[in-house]
Amino acid sequence: MRAAAQPGAGEVTATVIVAAPAPRVFAALTAWERQGDWIPFTRVRLVEGDGGEGSLVEAVTSVGPAVLRDEMRVVRMDPPYEVRVVHCGRLLRGPGVLRCTQMDRDRTQVVWHEWFHLPGGPAARLAWPVLWPGSKVGLTQALKRFARLVEQGRLP
Repeated sequence: MRAAAQPGAGEVTATVIVAAPAPRVFAALTAWERQGDWIPFTRVRLVEGDGGEGSLVEAVTSVGPAVLRDEMRVVRMDPPYEVRVVHCGRLLRGPGVLRCTQMDRDRTQVVWHEWFHLPGGPAARLAWPVLWPGSKVGLTQALKRFARLVEQGRLP
């Protein structure tokens, strides 16, 4: 777990403004099992814990025959501002953070930041500049969908 908690070379960030107060936005972000509503092709479940610090969350993304299992340990909760996780699975490893910053009474900025360890050694580092734009677009699109669902009252 200690090695997985160190930032990796694959870094990606996405941001969105949500027309809702930070406590509501934070509650929606940490409704772990509802993340599949806004992250495409993904099912999320709590494996251990209550969703707070120490909990183990599993996200399984399936596209056709390809399946990606992502295990995350919740290492810090600071409601309604920040949740930190460490991706600790076999393939996806590294820290991640979701931050909520209240901009005014009814607007919150959400920043999703990940630092993945890239499997595959030097070849993966060479491929990252090609893969990064797709990762950024995917995270950004997921956050836009998240914002719409929160603003419509469909999350949490």
